[in-house]
Amino acid sequence: MVRQQDADSAIIKGAETIDLQEGSSHGVLLLHGFGDTPQTLSLLARRLARNGYGVLAPLLPGHGRSMNAFRRSRADQWVAASREALREMRERYSTVSVIGLSMGGALAVVIAADSPPLASLTLVAPYLEMPTYVRLAAAVHWIWSPLVGEINSRNPRSIHDPIEREKNLAYGAVTGRALFELSKVVRRARKALPAVTSPTLIIMSNEDPRVPIGIGEFALKKLGGADKKLVVTEGAGHIITVDYGRERVFTEIERWLRAHDARSATAAENYRAAVESP
Repeated sequence: MVRQQDADSAIIKGAETIDLQEGSSHGVLLLHGFGDTPQTLSLLARRLARNGYGVLAPLLPGHGRSMNAFRRSRADQWVAASREALREMRERYSTVSVIGLSMGGALAVVIAADSPPLASLTLVAPYLEMPTYVRLAAAVHWIWSPLVGEINSRNPRSIHDPIEREKNLAYGAVTGRALFELSKVVRRARKALPAVTSPTLIIMSNEDPRVPIGIGEFALKKLGGADKKLVVTEGAGHIITVDYGRERVFTEIERWLRAHDARSATAAENYRAAVESP
């Protein structure tokens, strides 16, 4: 008989960590969003791997398994897993970039702020602000969540392409406690923005139902580095890595990665020499 905890921790087919090691010196860490899985980054991961990059898209704790596992996971675990993945990438590759989607963008900001400069950072539809009513609900989750239970969080406008929407492996539900944990990630990321000095690209859709363009403009202003850019796309919802117009998203990301290959290699060597020196 399968124990309940084992059943809760079983990974959903298709939600597994994506690990595409290539014979490249440049590795790219991909971080997925809240309640979602690396599946939303699989098309981008394969595109980058075909073009010679090493790619890692880890499945975050509590995600891609069961609602019970999601309910038990915490913000600190998501941050720790992201940081550990970055450490692993630094061991594998001399040059490392990070790309985060939605909450993954917030996690990317957090780990980029307290680590040596990255070759580049890309924030895709970064979830850096919660609507006021959601933030307030998260703050008092202990009052209403035990009574309400799970809440449907699906929004058909998040992915306009019906074929890709059907493929999505997100839970499609959220609990009060999960929202509270998400709010902690958002607060940490907003606070960390000025400490991020890595070259940063922000890509957003003007039809995103979850992250308005103003959030991207706010992030662009607060980022501590001078090399930063905001790109606004059209025709997609929130998960723009699988939606209509994703080819432009991929192209913009690849241009940003290539533009920062050379300078980052020197920085990475300097960092490695400093770490290894007695």
